[in-house]
Amino acid sequence: MPITSTAVQEQVWNRQQLEQPVVAPQWRVWTYAQPALVLGCSQRALYERVVCGVPSVEVVLRESGGGAVLTGPWLVSVSLVLPPGHAWLGQGLLESYHHLGQLHADALAELGVTAMALPPLQIAGTQAALAARGLPALDWACFGSLSPWEVVDAEGLKVVGLAQRRRQQGVLLVAGTLVTEPDWDVLCNALGRPDDANPLMRRTASCARLLGRRLLAENLATVLSRRLAHALADA
Repeated sequence: MPITSTAVQEQVWNRQQLEQPVVAPQWRVWTYAQPALVLGCSQRALYERVVCGVPSVEVVLRESGGGAVLTGPWLVSVSLVLPPGHAWLGQGLLESYHHLGQLHADALAELGVTAMALPPLQIAGTQAALAARGLPALDWACFGSLSPWEVVDAEGLKVVGLAQRRRQQGVLLVAGTLVTEPDWDVLCNALGRPDDANPLMRRTASCARLLGRRLLAENLATVLSRRLAHALADA
């Protein structure tokens, strides 16, 4: 079932799942009442500076990689832990995103949002097309670049970001979907990159923007939870 959480509660759950051998798939779908800034595990050196710079917003480090994310009421996230060798993990690091990315694209389609999970062979061309529009990758932000099987609209604008953490005990996959537009200024100012707010907005597409109307985060969370239950029961 979807859970309204804080970013700290989400990250505690993620960490705890990999502290012991994963024997069966487990997942949570998260919505948020309050904003928080979540840094990727490779951004640990930024933590103290960011905490001092945005005292009004909770700042946490996550177990998975990737760039910074501003969670809040505009985002729906999924945490999925899988045992080693699970069928969804495929043959390697990038292929392990395939099923989760496609599940998100299917969930969005059910709600009327047209988007696709981006195959690896289309990454370079999509990035080049965005760069030609004056939108080069912003690797410091989760939604500022593209990885295989992340979900994009017809123009390659990112709707769903993916990340993962691999341990001997199992694999943690995480996803975040932009239901509405986040406050990009808060994220960019916190990381000392105020000029990136407009490019980030232009490189992304929220569900509400694609639908032309409001989409409740709780509705998307419910659809994702149901689809995860059905898909993993058959995997």
